[in-house]
Formats: sequence, C-alpha cells, structure tokens
Amino acid sequence: MTLTARRVLLGVLAFLGLYVGVWAAFFPASFHQSFPGPFSAWIALDGPFDEHLVRDVGTLNLALAAASALAARYRRPGPATVAGLAWVVYSVPHLAYHLGHLGHLGTVDVVAQVVSLSSTLVLALPLLVPARTTDRTTDRTTDRTEEVTP
Repeated sequence: MTLTARRVLLGVLAFLGLYVGVWAAFFPASFHQSFPGPFSAWIALDGPFDEHLVRDVGTLNLALAAASALAARYRRPGPATVAGLAWVVYSVPHLAYHLGHLGHLGTVDVVAQVVSLSSTLVLALPLLVPARTTDRTTDRTTDRTEEVTP
C-alpha cells in the first residue's frame, strides 16, 4: 500500500471517529436521541439513555481518531498497523452486536446501519496487510513489518 493510500484510510477513520466521538462525548443526550443524523435515530430504539455509556463510546471514538491522525503522520506502516488493529478490535464486536439487533429497524435503516458499521472494518483491514519493502542489498521485494519511526 502506498503512503498516500494509507494516509487516506487513516484520515477517513479519524474523521469517522471524530464525528461519533465529539457528538457522543460532548452531547450525549442528543447523540442518544438522534444518531446518526436528522433522518433516523438508531440508538434511542435500542434502550434507555445512559449518559455514562454514551460518553464512554464518545471518548473511545475520540481515542481511535487521535491514534489514526497521529499514525497518518508517520511514513513507516507500523503506527498505521497499530491504529488499524485498534479499529478492527472495536469494529468486529460492535458490528456483530448490531447485526444481531436489527429487528426494530426499517429496511433503509438496516442497510444504512450495516454499511456504516462495516465501513470502519473495511477501512481498517487494509492497514493490517504487511508492507512490501525492497531489500536494497539484493533488490528483492519482501513482506515484513517495518519498525516504528517517523
């Protein structure tokens, strides 16, 4: 993967983390009542408001956004791999939970929720692919993970 592609993936992940994170961490009641936006409300349909839980989800997303933004500054793939792994660890159980709880949603919301929750996983998985590097002493291309340096 090129440096530019890696940075684009990390930038999109950072944006998604900021969108959810700022809203949930700083405006938890609004997040609960109206996430993902003006045309639907997914969270409120799933249970009563819990400010602590919503703020925790918000700060978790802010942490993922910060890690993604910082990883994008590095030329080597190591930090991006770590950020990608963190997104995968978060996204898989989050997606799994929601796939099992779609019954209260209409068709449009089911599709929108599955696509939106899958997006972080789809964006993060390529960051886990080992970087292809060229061995300068032999001009051979090998698969290996580089050490973390800016």
